[in-house]
Amino acid sequence: MDNALVDYLRSLTIEQGLAANSIASYRRDLQHFIRWLTSQQLTAFPEDAAVISDYLNQLVIEQKAENSRMRAVSSLRHFYRWLAARELIAHDPMQTIPSPKRGQHLPVALSMAEVDQLLAAPDVNQPLGLRDRAILEVMYATGLRVSELVHLQLGDLHLEMKLIQTIGKGNKERLIPIGEIAIDYIQRYLKESRPRLIRSDHFVGTLFLNFHGRPLSRQAIWKMIKKYIEQVDIHKDVTPHTLRHSFATHLLENGADLRVVQELLGHSDISTTQIYTHITQQRLLDVYQKSHPRD
Repeated sequence: MDNALVDYLRSLTIEQGLAANSIASYRRDLQHFIRWLTSQQLTAFPEDAAVISDYLNQLVIEQKAENSRMRAVSSLRHFYRWLAARELIAHDPMQTIPSPKRGQHLPVALSMAEVDQLLAAPDVNQPLGLRDRAILEVMYATGLRVSELVHLQLGDLHLEMKLIQTIGKGNKERLIPIGEIAIDYIQRYLKESRPRLIRSDHFVGTLFLNFHGRPLSRQAIWKMIKKYIEQVDIHKDVTPHTLRHSFATHLLENGADLRVVQELLGHSDISTTQIYTHITQQRLLDVYQKSHPRD
């Protein structure tokens, strides 16, 4: 079973060109499945849907989050399809396993006033504070995923054209407009802070560096944002993705076309982008309920 998993993950890299984060998610899901099969003394991938259902029930018993269980079903569906295509199994049991229904969980978005508070939190008189302000400005100005942000290279900046280039999910390249304020903070960071952070030539092309002159991790961005959220006393569950949600929500609230927002976010399916229309509708309802004298 382990050999089949190795071959499958290799095919995701070579044949489908999936991003490293996506492949890591498949690996985690399928390794968990294999460990469960081993605990059940099974030495081959089961072709009985009842066995798959037992495994999915085990995820409920383990109190796995809804999103984790949905991702597990998706991982198994893709994996079994691959096994069947290579005739490693005679029957694909996932064909009879229904996909769990996703609950309607609207992503958290900051108000424009809260975004202003957050962006103003770093001390730009300090090298790391100026770097942090540039990072926050770029995230809100472009809607970049945090994985895209930490991999930005100097060559990805086309500031004279007010564009940033990035490679998103599925190795899809896109060009994103960036505003004057974010450009100003990038240029200040490049001039005042970044030269003080460079420690070697090894990461000389990486845009955002940590104190040791190495690329920032996603966890470092998460901790940095949490620090400033606490500092400005915003009581929301804010993550790096929150600035991406806020970017999309504010564009739609100010009249942007949904297809344009889809393109900017790098969503392959517009249904993924449509969740933000629900956020704007909910905000309209909240304002109405608070403001209308007859509500």
